[in-house]
Amino acid sequence: MPAAEIIAIGTELLLGEIQDTNTRFLARSLRELGIDLYRTTIIGDNVSRIADALREACQRADVIITTGGLGPTVDDPTRQAVADCLNVPLEFRPDLWQQIQDRFKRFNRQATENNRRQAWVPQGAQAIENPVGTAPAFYAENGPALIVCLPGVPREMEYLLANTVLPLLRDRLPESGTIQAVVLHTAGVGESQVDEWVADLETESNPTVGLLAHPGIVDIRVTAKAHDVDQAHTMMQPILATLHKRLGDHIYGQDDQTLDSVVQSLLAARQWYALAIECGLQGELYRRINSLPNISTLTDLSSQPCGLPELRHLLETERYQRSAQVALGAVLLPEGPRYVLTLCLMTPTLTVDQQRAYGGSPENAPQWASNMALDFLRRHLLQKHK
Repeated sequence: MPAAEIIAIGTELLLGEIQDTNTRFLARSLRELGIDLYRTTIIGDNVSRIADALREACQRADVIITTGGLGPTVDDPTRQAVADCLNVPLEFRPDLWQQIQDRFKRFNRQATENNRRQAWVPQGAQAIENPVGTAPAFYAENGPALIVCLPGVPREMEYLLANTVLPLLRDRLPESGTIQAVVLHTAGVGESQVDEWVADLETESNPTVGLLAHPGIVDIRVTAKAHDVDQAHTMMQPILATLHKRLGDHIYGQDDQTLDSVVQSLLAARQWYALAIECGLQGELYRRINSLPNISTLTDLSSQPCGLPELRHLLETERYQRSAQVALGAVLLPEGPRYVLTLCLMTPTLTVDQQRAYGGSPENAPQWASNMALDFLRRHLLQKHK
């Protein structure tokens, strides 16, 4: 399958002043098109370094997509860098200059001489009209490699990608096929345990299986390369079936499903309302579930004693007073070098307690604890459905 690289251009990206959302969007789009993304690079506004990166990328990839550096100022370097990479001069395109002026007129503005710079492109390059912005994009060939240069403004980049670049790539790479992925989300088990369960599957080449850990959650990504979407999903089905068989209820959702939404759906299915109380989670549980319609209220215990007896008493009192069918309590406290999470779940007929220990980064402890608490509730609700 064809290979691609992405080069994000802008000193502001290197300084961390803005987040590079373009690369993520491009990566997903290339995957859908069946193009393997092998490398992404961020480079500051330096012509020679960008040109060097382009030369190197052209030796490795079939498609190189750049974002940014197409503005009207002196420090917008992409046009010159591509020209240097191709060893050609920049040339002025009167038609581009007219497009730029017309666009400014539609905005009731006047194009300046600075904007005139945007009408210069590397000799031989094909310009791409930008109807949603002022910076024309362009693409050029360097031997078998195709260099595509897009604006850094996400709205403009996404529009040009969808309406011009992806159709161009489909025409040039008709046999690229597709790359499809399914992500299974697990909770309540650590990455090492999940890895032990799926280690043999991680050696597969197509589909591939990979893990990504978050605090309290481990994602399992299954990726297949195929001629079309249906074939890719057919290839993934045996792997997905094996994963579900091995991990069972540890899997709480797939792709865009969140732990919050799964808990909400389970509560709604029973027409239950829940009360949640937290202590030591810095409001993390509150932020996640306060907007859910099946959570009637949430109380923060941070200013009160947080022992298990106090938690049980408060859960029982609040559940009764607020007519909640289920009450969830989560208390996170430091204990030496680690944190200890105490969970308590109470219904009219059942009270269940559980303790979990966390030895990771302190700043991630509240997120881990909120995931553990919601998974504790999910598992109880799931058992009620069986």
